[in-house]
Amino acid sequence: MHEFFWFSSLWSWGTWSYGFEGMCVGLIVVAFGIFLERRTLLQDPIIRQLGELDARSLEELLNEIPLWVKNPDYDRVDWLNKFLKDIWPCLEKAICKKLRKKAQPYIDKYGSKYMMNSIDFESLTLGTLPPTFVGMKVYDTKEREIIFEPSFKFAGNPNIIIAVKAFGLKATVQLVDVQAFATARITLKHLVPMFPCFSKVVISLMDKPHIDFGLKLLGGDVMAIPGLYGFVQDTIRDRVAEMYMWPKTLEIPIIDDHSAAKRPVGTVEVKIIRARNLLKTDFMGKADPYVKIRLVNSVLSKTTRTKANTLNPEWHEIFKLPVQDPKSQSLELEVFDWEKLGAHEKMGMQIVPLKDLVDDEPKSFTLPLVKNVDPNDEANSKKSRGDIVFEMTFKAFKEDDNEADIAEESHSASESVPHHGGVLSVTVHQAEEVEGKHHTNPFVELHFRGDKKKTLVIKKSTDPSWEQEFSWQLDDSPISDSLHVEVLSKRSSMNLFHRQESLGYVDIPLQDVVNNKTINEKFQLVDSPGMIQLELTWRIS
Repeated sequence: MHEFFWFSSLWSWGTWSYGFEGMCVGLIVVAFGIFLERRTLLQDPIIRQLGELDARSLEELLNEIPLWVKNPDYDRVDWLNKFLKDIWPCLEKAICKKLRKKAQPYIDKYGSKYMMNSIDFESLTLGTLPPTFVGMKVYDTKEREIIFEPSFKFAGNPNIIIAVKAFGLKATVQLVDVQAFATARITLKHLVPMFPCFSKVVISLMDKPHIDFGLKLLGGDVMAIPGLYGFVQDTIRDRVAEMYMWPKTLEIPIIDDHSAAKRPVGTVEVKIIRARNLLKTDFMGKADPYVKIRLVNSVLSKTTRTKANTLNPEWHEIFKLPVQDPKSQSLELEVFDWEKLGAHEKMGMQIVPLKDLVDDEPKSFTLPLVKNVDPNDEANSKKSRGDIVFEMTFKAFKEDDNEADIAEESHSASESVPHHGGVLSVTVHQAEEVEGKHHTNPFVELHFRGDKKKTLVIKKSTDPSWEQEFSWQLDDSPISDSLHVEVLSKRSSMNLFHRQESLGYVDIPLQDVVNNKTINEKFQLVDSPGMIQLELTWRIS
């Protein structure tokens, strides 16, 4: 403690001699002295066998066991760690280059604000040790997205030195011994047929991250100051959790995909009239053709009736499809030969862009069928596959300035005013306090007019979040209908009994949705203490 009294005397002298400036210098020196005193008290760790450890020490060691050992839902990803180890020398340089580029605007903005002459990176490397993935869980979803939860640990040896110049003085701050442990949920949303095949990345943290680091200033470790280490660590954990912990997200756009927009802007009405001179595919008889239509990048499709034993079928059937972006989307038509056994044989196809359609003006088409959309494929020109005749009409949704008129028409619908068709959209946000008797792996079923739609399954969660949207294209208003919503739990692979159980349900009359256009609220579940948050939207076409 001799050094501590020496530093205390120096502090008192500085305070007496230089006032406030001396006190600040003295504080720094005292902190440095305490750091040196603590360093002298450090001892080598005691290494013991597991059998000699007490229960508390063993519990602390459980956090170091990989997730794929403790949780069967997580997969082992050694192959990913090997790949990351090989690519890390190049990836580390690319990340550091990106960090410099991203940090420079903030340095320029806040450096002058706080009267600093310059802030420069004297060194910026993440070290030679890459992050390690200790497990990964992948969700099975029917939507146009991929969801996975990687758990990783980073205990690297970075060397980040920042030089700050102000008032003619220079100080360097060095970040060392960085450790970060976290589990994230990563969603690749809106899968599209163009590289890299998804339009954006959505990231959330599933729990508060563990962050530890050393910060050297004037040659001493600032984090060794008593009380400062815990305060800084808790503050960083709380701030990061406030910004990115689920259900909050960080969205990173990858490609500009207009068709991935959530809300439809209109509908396209397709009238399939006939096909002529179709290519015969059967040895016996002619063909049993039908037409399947859908918008490119959309999962919703419509199918005509099957016409038996003919190569010149007549349909005269009308279908409506919701449109997200008429400038980029296209209609895909495929003609199939229905088969009683085996796969239905494709007879031909055609694709038509929507950008040439004029709002509310029908346009007729007579187009030759092709084998595929590859212009270099010789099979498209070898033999004729026949023609298809159809009609398309794009109808944009009414603008907001007509909402009052639309609402008035909807209110008077019960007085025999004709109902307008449109798109009913339901977004399942989240549920609270849903718990099963035998298992809690919740998912949601939506029942409307005999159609059933389901969300993905969230395993082992009483407060699940889905953020999934479903829509129905309707020819008339659902003002007299109701939507049945039920939260269910699906058994795990280890549970041989109790395959599925209900966690609560609610029936929602749609009259208010039609009248108000949008409702976003929480609904109390029947036979359950839980609640579910839904957003319902009705758009008139």
